[in-house]
Amino acid sequence: MDRLRSEARSRVAIGVVGPSDLVEEIMMIGADLPGAADWRLVGAPHAGEHETYEKFSRIADSIDVVLFTGPLQHDLARQAGELPVPATHVPMSGASLYASLLRGVLTQGIDPARVSIDSLPAADVDEAYGEIGVSTEGVHLSEYDQPESARGFAAFHEQLYRQGATTAALTTIRSVAGKLAAEGVPVLRMLPTSHTLRLALNTAALLGTGSRLEESQIAIVVVELAASARPTYSGPGNYWQQELKLSLHQSLLADARLMGATVTARDENSYVVTATVGALAQATDGFRVAPFMDRIRADAGVAVEVGIGLGTTARDADSNAMVAVEKARGVGAAAAYLVGGDGVVLSLPLRQRRRVESEPVVATKAAKLLERLVEALGDGPLVVDAEAVAEVLEIAPRSARRVLQSLAEEGLAWPMPPVKGTQAGRPRQPYRLVKG
Repeated sequence: MDRLRSEARSRVAIGVVGPSDLVEEIMMIGADLPGAADWRLVGAPHAGEHETYEKFSRIADSIDVVLFTGPLQHDLARQAGELPVPATHVPMSGASLYASLLRGVLTQGIDPARVSIDSLPAADVDEAYGEIGVSTEGVHLSEYDQPESARGFAAFHEQLYRQGATTAALTTIRSVAGKLAAEGVPVLRMLPTSHTLRLALNTAALLGTGSRLEESQIAIVVVELAASARPTYSGPGNYWQQELKLSLHQSLLADARLMGATVTARDENSYVVTATVGALAQATDGFRVAPFMDRIRADAGVAVEVGIGLGTTARDADSNAMVAVEKARGVGAAAAYLVGGDGVVLSLPLRQRRRVESEPVVATKAAKLLERLVEALGDGPLVVDAEAVAEVLEIAPRSARRVLQSLAEEGLAWPMPPVKGTQAGRPRQPYRLVKG
């Protein structure tokens, strides 16, 4: 029994989600393919498209990759929630159109030059009709463009048939075919060919295998404070530094928990995050955006330099991470850098945060003052004192101190350790501005 379980775990598990008839056909085709010994198919048929994500969720923990029976199921699942495994779908193409048209001509006597077709791209329809020598002048098409477009397919077909413009409807969606049949509209369901299904299964198997390889690799991320964000001196008495370290650690943990990663302090100014390549790939949209940087800027208001190293061993990954963070230092924390096990170097830009339009931002007086100060400082360090604020805002030093205090109360500035001057008098109190 243990041997059988071990063998099952070693095979790539492919989930198949979609209408029951297509799921059953894919399972049968998959069992006869040459690579069947290397994968295990897990079926999750649904009775209606609204069940897609629910059915997928039930098998998500037991599969390495999911194959949806069409783009509609794929998009519905993505809209409903996160897909924790790689996903692909059976593509729609003109190949399924030939068999449907032939079946309609032979069994229902439809006129292929007067039909309505949904889902397929216009180029595929033109190509298919061109090959059979039939004009598309009387053919009506409604292309698929996200799930919202599919909601109008049934009405599209029925209206054309009632107007006498078509002799039948051709659809890829089972529920649409059911609605039209119930309304007495001649309908043909276009199904992917066996060849298309075999190609889709092979694609899913490759994705699952790649995911397995990624999960076995190690990713180490070095996150360190940018030089401009580091305190002027260190020590247990520097409460600002201790608060900053706590904020930085909490921000890292918030993202690290989502990817099952660990966070450990490396020194006074940096942390090490250890994860698998697969988990980090999902958190960075396939290594297209930098991890951690946007959250830390929002939570702690400081810039960090992020270097990512990949490798089959922890030593290799750590070595690559140090090379990567050195490259990040060179661009002033404007992007994260990744160095792969094969030496490939990638630059990962910051994730662009979208402002929610339904929640208008009302700038406070303090926020407006902050904008003026940041603009005046330009590309320089965001550190000011009362004298600098007084000069920029053209106010008295006493008023400038009150401005800085109000910015600190609203979390728009960090008080830094006082700096003793060469002359007698009150020590200079610098603040680091927190740029939003």
